[in-house]
Amino acid sequence: MSLRTLESLGSLAGTRIVVRCDLNVPLKDGVITDDGRVRASLPTLKKLLDGGARVVVISHLGRPDGAPDAKYSLEPVAVRLGELLGTPVAFASDTVGDSAKSAVDALENGEIVVLENLRFNPGETSKNESERTAFAEKIAGFGDAFVSDGFGVVHRKQASVYELPTILPSAGGLLISAELEVLDRLTESPERPYTVVLGGSKVSDKLGVIGHLLPRVNTLLIGGGMLFTFLAAQGHKVGSSLLEEDQLETVRGYLAEAEKLGVEIVLPTDVVVAASFSADAEHQVQPADAIEDTAFGSSGLGLDIGPETSARFAEIIRSSKTVFWNGPMGVFELAPFALGTQAVAQALTEVDGLSVVGGGDSAAAVRALGFTDDQFGHISTGGGASLEFLEGKRLPGLEILGWQQ
Repeated sequence: MSLRTLESLGSLAGTRIVVRCDLNVPLKDGVITDDGRVRASLPTLKKLLDGGARVVVISHLGRPDGAPDAKYSLEPVAVRLGELLGTPVAFASDTVGDSAKSAVDALENGEIVVLENLRFNPGETSKNESERTAFAEKIAGFGDAFVSDGFGVVHRKQASVYELPTILPSAGGLLISAELEVLDRLTESPERPYTVVLGGSKVSDKLGVIGHLLPRVNTLLIGGGMLFTFLAAQGHKVGSSLLEEDQLETVRGYLAEAEKLGVEIVLPTDVVVAASFSADAEHQVQPADAIEDTAFGSSGLGLDIGPETSARFAEIIRSSKTVFWNGPMGVFELAPFALGTQAVAQALTEVDGLSVVGGGDSAAAVRALGFTDDQFGHISTGGGASLEFLEGKRLPGLEILGWQQ
């Protein structure tokens, strides 16, 4: 079966459409610091509004633990959405209460309202199916149909993701369709050479992806905190760098499997080692097999890939036809340790083919480093969802819409 699309809902004019977006944006002192997910929701919302629908937007923000919390309010997001749409966006101060009911009742054709954070209600994320269903039924009272467009949550069995589309006629939005098209190309029909770049802090977060993609890729580049577990698996000392000792045997198994499959796993040849985890810490570039041979000794921390590795990674990326990247190469939030991530991002903008940034910290990194979304083939809005898709896992929020991998 294929994903049910907007066309399956028929005429939109005058219908109330509940749209599950992923507007979980970073906020600092009530100000949005990265509106990428808001922008990603625009195509579906514009299509519905242009079709004369009455649009009810629902989303979560942060982890407020089932109770209202002002710092997780979606009100700043509603304001930004209005700016981007160029049309007034109403805001309800609750999710299924009197404010939401009045705001939805007041909608005219082509108008839009954002309801308050779904996670202010414990029913949204409850482990109890009946509690989730009860909450979903209240939300369903605001709509004639449901559109799921929050790709970042489709791997979750939550009321607005899984139960709601069983109550209302439902379809996937344009964002979910676009994400699936790209992810399908990465798993089923990648143009070669195909390179996957993995970073981030923990190997354990990426084990499923490595296992599922190894038979499909040509080259796997390893950076970020996870690289030290790979180096340790080869017998190198890594000082006080992040290390998952319980994953050493698994990593050795992947290295052996890659060799058997003819897949090249490329590990850093140099790293940036620092005296401490700080932007102003003393640091130096060191060969990857001599991390402890510094004045810092065994207390030294590897916080980025080195310039030699950055250049090699960039060369491999640029010569590939398909590249998927998930996870920063270092602690990009601290300027001295952002150069590896910067080099990888720059190389992705120069790929003559499909370049995909896999959401989460990678998407935050490219924007923080000054890159724009249109410099890449695709920036995913769902870090965890993208990874689980690439692991070959079943995603409940997609299956309920008719999708089958």
